[in-house]
Formats: sequence, structure tokens, C-alpha cells
Amino acid sequence: RANVLIAGGSSSGKTTLLNGLASCIAGDERIVSIEEAAELRLQQDHVCRLESLTGSDKAVTLRQLVRHAVRMRPDRLIVGEVRGGEALDMLQALNTGHEGAMTTIHANSPRDALSRLETLVLMAGIELPVRAIRQQIYGALNLVVHVSRTPDGSRKVLSIAEITGFDDQTIALQDLFVSESSAGNGARGWTRLRPTGIRPRIMDKIHRLGAAGPELDRLYPKNSAASPISGRRTAASSDSSGDVPGRDRRLS
Repeated sequence: RANVLIAGGSSSGKTTLLNGLASCIAGDERIVSIEEAAELRLQQDHVCRLESLTGSDKAVTLRQLVRHAVRMRPDRLIVGEVRGGEALDMLQALNTGHEGAMTTIHANSPRDALSRLETLVLMAGIELPVRAIRQQIYGALNLVVHVSRTPDGSRKVLSIAEITGFDDQTIALQDLFVSESSAGNGARGWTRLRPTGIRPRIMDKIHRLGAAGPELDRLYPKNSAASPISGRRTAASSDSSGDVPGRDRRLS
């Protein structure tokens, strides 16, 4: 029941991945989905689909739908894509105890996703300090999944990062899985996700829910010590090509 932000460019597979993750939600949970146009294919029994309405005197915005959805007692809140001021309403909802929420955003990396999310919050027209916005993001989200369309046309998950801390007006990200590439082949060499060896903070919660499974149990044994991840860690440096895999990164 982690809150997940899926980031990627156009036609990178964000909605496809969102559909796949949503299909794993238990059938007895109440799901409220919010979209501009219906793209999600949710097959559970208790699904309430909300769509925005534009171009008429009775327009209904995504912001209005997010606010309304919170009052519908959802077990799961799914926003097809955040692209405006509804980002603020979504973060506020997730900071009031809603777990297992998912959404997508246009961005080219986990770091860019959080930066863009800040910008979208400002589009709500409410003057909030940047520090307050970042605190909302840190309190609301657990994981950022980055997907991309590779030069050969395939769509792949490139990284999974966990939001690990908030300190001195920064958000810290820790890579949990990174893409493994063949030397010299660049994007075409991506083969699979490789765990960085860092134990996620959410593993304790996953074990409590009995949802780990043999693969996660092998990677992160139940009684293993948690990794020393803290929002006060020193920011890792980045080379010109982007973030350093497996290191603590900060949004500043």
C-alpha cells in the first residue's frame, strides 16, 4: 500500500504500467479513479470512475473530482495523470491517511518528476512556500517509478526510487532498482532492473501485510536490518549524464 508516482515521457508506458499495478488491487477494495478521458481498465467489483468535463457551462475539473473523491471513502485513489493544480489536492488527500494511491506525471527522471510536481502545485493558485510544498510531497509519496520508450520502440522501467527524507528544504531520493545496460550499447542495451542492495523503508510495512513474496523475501529478509537511509545524508554528486545509480540524491 505504497503511494506511487509513475514518471515518463509521452508514449513511455505510464498508463500501461498504471493499469498493470491497479490490476493487482484486491477485488474487495473500493477504488476511485479520476481521469480526463477513461483509459484505465479496472476489472474489480468496487470501482467508481470519475471523468472531468470541459467545454460546457457544466464543466467539472480534475481538482473538483479529487476533492469529491476523498469524500467517497476510497480504499485506493488513482489519478490517471496530474498535469495541473489538482496536484495540490491529491497531495493533501494523501497526507490525510489515504494509502496505496497511484498517479502518473510527465517527467524524464525521478528528480524531474518531483520538480515538476512542485510546479504543478503552484498552478493551483495558492501561494505556498517551496519548503511547504516539498514537505507535502515527502509526506504523501513513497516511490517514484521511471519508465521510458527506448530507441528500439520497447517500453521499460528504468528505475525505482524511494523518497527517504526531507531536510533543509530538500527531498532525498534513494535508488532501489536501476536499469542494467550492456557496455557500449546505450539505450538499446537495457536488459533488466538490478537491485541496488538498499533495503526500502517500506519493507517493514510490506512484511506486516504479508505481501512480500519469495523474490522480495530473498532480496530483503524479514529480520534484516534496515538500511541507514536518512534525510540528513550528504547529497551524492552527479556526472554530466544524470543521476548516479544507487546513491542518495537530492532535489534542491
